Order: sequence, then structure tokens, then C-alpha cells
Amino acid sequence: MTKEDTRPLVLIVDDSPHVTGPLRILFEETGRRVVVAASIVSAVRACETERPDLMLLDVSLPDGDGLSVLEILHGTRALPPVTVALTGHDDDLTVQRCRAAGCRDVLLKPVPVRDLLRHAAEWIPERVVSA
Repeated sequence: MTKEDTRPLVLIVDDSPHVTGPLRILFEETGRRVVVAASIVSAVRACETERPDLMLLDVSLPDGDGLSVLEILHGTRALPPVTVALTGHDDDLTVQRCRAAGCRDVLLKPVPVRDLLRHAAEWIPERVVSA
């Protein structure tokens, strides 16, 4: 019998390997599991397969507006408890759209590592795992 992996799961939704690669390493090195999705379709599928504890969501994806992931998952058990928008757009309209869609926070890329880790600790507190 295999033991279920109870580490927090982070879903990184971004089509740039320059973003997803370093974020994957950062979260894996801090004890979290990571899944990467590069499109709306793959993000929805990843959430339906195993609901992440945290979704970092790029607003601009190759197949459309990344916020549509939240619209598609709204009202389902697959919707992550915490979604944070990662965007290169620093305007009030983008921040308002992200918040209205259900994002807990909106971070401007590139996000300083120290800030991201501090926020992640608030978004997904460490779990106590029994051995």
C-alpha cells in the first residue's frame, strides 16, 4: 500500500517556461508538490484531476483570458481554495478584474522570491503530517 502524498499542491498556470521553471523549483524546494499548466484547458483538467491548494494564474494565456479558468470552475469542487493572479499588467482595471473573478491577490511579475514565499505561507499554511 502506498502512502498518499499530503504535501500542499501548487498549480502554476503560465505558458512561459521562464516563469514556470523557477517557480516549480522554488515551491518544490520548500516542500510543496507542483503541477504546471500552460493553457486554460490544461489548467481546468489539472484542477479536476486533483484540486490544488493554491493556483497561481497568469491572466494572459495562449487560448484566452486566464481568468476564465475561475469562471469555468466556479461552483465546482475543483475550484482551488486560493487563486492568485500573476500578471505583467499593473493597471487598476486588471487588478479589479482579477479580484472580481475571485483572486485572493494580484501580484506583478516578476514577483520577488521572498515576497512570494511569505505570501504562500499565508495562502497555504504548513500542514501537520502524521508519520
